Amino acid sequence: MPINLRTPQAETREQRLGTITQWDGSAAQLARDSAFTFGCGRDCGPGGRRLCELSSPYSQASMCAEQIAVTNATIIRDTVVIQHAPIGCASSQSFTSRYSRDLAARRGWKPEDPRSICTNLGEQDMVFGGVERLADTIRDAYERHHPRVIFVATSCATGIIGDDVDGTARQLEEEIGIPVVPLHCEGFKSRHWSSGWDVIEHGILRRLVPHRPDDKNPDLINVIHLGGPDVFSPLLNPLGLEVNLVMGGNPLERLAALSTAAATVTMCFVLSYLATGLEQEYGVPEIRAPLPYGLDASDNWLRDIARVTGRTHLVEAVIASERARIAPELDRLRRLLKGKKGFVAAGAAFAHGLIADLRELGVTVDDAYSFHHDPSTDSGDPEQDSLGHLVQTTGDVRNFTVSPDQHFQAHAALKRARPDFVICRHSGTMAVLAARMGIPVLPIFYSNDGIGYDGLLTIGRAILRVLPRRRFYEDVEAHSAFPYRREWLEETDPFALEAAE
Repeated sequence: MPINLRTPQAETREQRLGTITQWDGSAAQLARDSAFTFGCGRDCGPGGRRLCELSSPYSQASMCAEQIAVTNATIIRDTVVIQHAPIGCASSQSFTSRYSRDLAARRGWKPEDPRSICTNLGEQDMVFGGVERLADTIRDAYERHHPRVIFVATSCATGIIGDDVDGTARQLEEEIGIPVVPLHCEGFKSRHWSSGWDVIEHGILRRLVPHRPDDKNPDLINVIHLGGPDVFSPLLNPLGLEVNLVMGGNPLERLAALSTAAATVTMCFVLSYLATGLEQEYGVPEIRAPLPYGLDASDNWLRDIARVTGRTHLVEAVIASERARIAPELDRLRRLLKGKKGFVAAGAAFAHGLIADLRELGVTVDDAYSFHHDPSTDSGDPEQDSLGHLVQTTGDVRNFTVSPDQHFQAHAALKRARPDFVICRHSGTMAVLAARMGIPVLPIFYSNDGIGYDGLLTIGRAILRVLPRRRFYEDVEAHSAFPYRREWLEETDPFALEAAE
């Protein structure tokens, strides 16, 4: 389905991709039943290959798409983000400030506090509307900070009362003379927070990427990532490519250069919206090879980049050099990790990639926990079926649970798996839960850590650091308690409550 940039709002992942957030079974079954089709809820007709999802009687925790969109807009330099929302929605800015400073330290930037303002909607605004307050806030933001771009993020509250955010943004843009970009990220619009990535990328594509057909740079490659260290330049510079690293903090100049690049790659297909939009609107080819997790996938990823950018004469030497460089350390890690049993918990394609890395390291992975599942990607190309690729190249995952980080379901999944360690995205629900269950845990905040040849070494070394801490985690378990009945503490089916309906 083509991306529609004529509308100010991005379609949700459920609308475009058929994203689901509740499922349990084998990875092979999920990959087969997905078949790059759209979801259908619980009422599936008899003849289609449409992916049905399970349901849960309640939700114990969640994250908001607004936080994803606002965080990634706020860390773009020379901008101000206005959250048109009650003050509670702005609580996420404490995280954004810490994230921004950590990125600056890792990239050698001057640390700066991100600039964000909340309109602080109250009861009067909810009754009579908040557009006048929004207009005044945009003026104040411009006078106080003199940014080059102002983002205006909506909220559940403004979605409910129906404030004309787009009209107000257009009016104030003419008045102050800089782009005022609405981000429609009401939390209730989508069941999964990953739609927040689409919101910020939709705004970037519509307003911040100029169309410059005669200003192409054949040596520039866009790399869209979730933040963290630049692990891409060491991989791509030997091919004569300059990396334009976007998302995860960047200046506006990097966004403006997106349409001039020779190609675009993403480190996670959750971010494919921007890459697909660049190909659709500006003719910048999207690299669709499976993501570079594991040796063979890294080889083929580099080969596809070389093919698209006209560098096939260089790539085999680069691949041979990288394999030879990491071989001694990789062999050591495989010997030390052989026979260990791991459990992966992360979002969609990143979870699939981590499983591939662990299996490349000799770790057994029979259980995994994905925060959501996309039956398709925006390009619709089966090459980007990361789950299908994982099953085809490394084998099935016997217990593959899809759940939006629900604590009670994660407890049952870990009880069923009984792993030697857990590797998970972020240090939130799953990391804390695993620790309280006495399981050594490796939380990964920056997804780049598992990418490419060095990614295998990074993950392997990190696992070896946490495995000797089992006694510490057993002590944590001995002093922990859960608010569940004895029956659920012994439950190993994450969807036992759904089955009992």
